[in-house]
Amino acid sequence: MSSQIAGVLQLLALIAALGLAYRPLGDYMARVYSSEKHYTPEKWIYKVIGADPAAEMRWPAYLRGVLAFSAVSVLFLYLMQRVQGSLPGSLGFSSIDPDQAFNTAASFVANTNWQSYYGEQAMGHVVQTGGLAVQNFLSAAVGMAVAVALVRGFARSRTGELGNFWADLVRGTVRILIPVSVIGAIVLVACGAIQNFSGIHQVGQFMGGTQEWNGGAVASQEAIKELGTNGGGYFNANSAHPFENPNPLSNLFEIFLILLIPFALTRTFGRMVGSLKQGYAILGAMAVIWIGFTALMMWTEFAHRGPAFEIAGGAMEGKETRFGIAGSSLFAVATTLTSTGAVNSFHSSYTGFGGGITMLGMQLGEIAPGGVGSGLYGMLIMAVIAVFIAGLMVGRTPEYLGKKIGTRQITFAACYLLITPALVLGFTAVAMALPTPGDSMTNSGAHGFSEILYAYTSGANNNGSAFAGLNADTQWFNTTIGIAMLLGRFVPMVFVLALGGSLAEQKPVPETAGTLRTDKPLYAGLLVGTILIITGLTYFPALALGPLAEGLAS
Repeated sequence: MSSQIAGVLQLLALIAALGLAYRPLGDYMARVYSSEKHYTPEKWIYKVIGADPAAEMRWPAYLRGVLAFSAVSVLFLYLMQRVQGSLPGSLGFSSIDPDQAFNTAASFVANTNWQSYYGEQAMGHVVQTGGLAVQNFLSAAVGMAVAVALVRGFARSRTGELGNFWADLVRGTVRILIPVSVIGAIVLVACGAIQNFSGIHQVGQFMGGTQEWNGGAVASQEAIKELGTNGGGYFNANSAHPFENPNPLSNLFEIFLILLIPFALTRTFGRMVGSLKQGYAILGAMAVIWIGFTALMMWTEFAHRGPAFEIAGGAMEGKETRFGIAGSSLFAVATTLTSTGAVNSFHSSYTGFGGGITMLGMQLGEIAPGGVGSGLYGMLIMAVIAVFIAGLMVGRTPEYLGKKIGTRQITFAACYLLITPALVLGFTAVAMALPTPGDSMTNSGAHGFSEILYAYTSGANNNGSAFAGLNADTQWFNTTIGIAMLLGRFVPMVFVLALGGSLAEQKPVPETAGTLRTDKPLYAGLLVGTILIITGLTYFPALALGPLAEGLAS
């Protein structure tokens, strides 16, 4: 069997598995966020934090809950790293420096999981499991909560209330993320991933020195790392490390976990707004982009250009032989079209066009299918923009799901779209203009520019993957990427919740013969075109200086 056919079969198996899980998981999540019942463990949590889960919140109060909780999380994780040297289970590692501790705390709370350190050489068991793994659950639950609040804005009328943030946070964690992660961890252990709290062991000689490895609760962290589209690895090699991702079966299962909730949330959306066809339209747009990017990535990485590629069967540099080009390409597209950021290969070693595909996937806004929660609300923002454009074309007031899209709504949507590109392009320009950041580049020319563009694209879009080759463990990059991660995560949420509140206040507009049918394939096609055109106009000049220039020159 050829590698190309094996890749197609893996893709088909992945689609089949996602299809089987789509309906039950999507319906279950809709019931979770619509239920008025509170389980006993949830009541204990509400009592400890002093929250009333039955109290409805308008969007400013919901936003204050998101920001306050996230700020406390950043502070807690920062302090935990700063005192690591005094904690039990630190494996002898010292406390983390202030700039790196800030970067890591911002990264994990923002669901980015950008790592400028070697996990197995810097973080002990307590910080890994009690700090980083906990934030893997909580940051994912925050994104899901914000998405559900926006969906309620479409579903409700004549009220500005979007639900209760604390109830959404707790339910998302207790009823969705924890149970699925437990199952995922068991599967990964069965596949060969490690799960222990062992210390550091010498495992032999390597290049004239002693090689050492430490164990850890890897399988459990790997499960929520992928399921919550977090991406931070227990080890520096991330999902290329055999302790995290032992074989092709575990690799395909991890890709399944990455895509599971983001795709299923479209079913949740359709169920909550009372029209499953609306959810199918969003799902269709996501699926077209994902499959298209996957096909392009496989084509460019399998393409035989030169004797080295002919011998290897494609671009194998930087890829694990146990995954091959197909498994690596599938993983790379899944992790950059979502906010996961996990890697099972070095994206810097991909072909020029292949590296550009990973960058473009993040620059789309990670909405196909995107991160848990963030992918859905990002796609709904684009749906509002597409409806607005269609309304301008026919001279009719734009409507979406029975809600008018007026000046206020389109302003919120436009502000959401402008935040991330401003952060990415602004920080990249400053880093390239200053002399010191350029010293961190391993490569010069177009590839060196791609390293820095990728870093800020990954940070501001809350992805967390690295191009490899850029030394980001400097005060400049730790600080600026940390700021980009926080602003790229929480400023857009302001406009998402404001949009949800403004929609919830409206009364429904009756459907007429002139109403644009947003549950049809024609609209899904318009949505895909809108996404690609807006992204292309925004990022094409920067991409032309980096991956496109490198690809055309090779």
